[in-house]
Amino acid sequence: MRKEGDTHHGKLPVGRYCPGLTGGGSIFFRFWWKTRDRFFLYFAASFWLEAVNRSYMVWAGEISEEFPVYYGIRLISYGLILLAIWDKNRPSRSGGGKAVGQPED
Repeated sequence: MRKEGDTHHGKLPVGRYCPGLTGGGSIFFRFWWKTRDRFFLYFAASFWLEAVNRSYMVWAGEISEEFPVYYGIRLISYGLILLAIWDKNRPSRSGGGKAVGQPED
């Protein structure tokens, strides 16, 4: 029986994310393997880190997300996505000073 204020939502909803996150990370890793573009590697690492985080939450039985370590790991995971986007859009070092994919004037 749940108590008032209990944030436990059960292991099944949290555990459902793990296969999807692992599969998504594998797809991004495969794209990285073909293109060697760091963008895909950062996304793969982010997805896998979040999958490990969610798996540990289920395994440890600590589904409540009120522990700071879960937020810290999630912050790192989302930070990897932001890093990938920033890295992809920064000006190229080879000259021109334009971001990758920007049209010529």
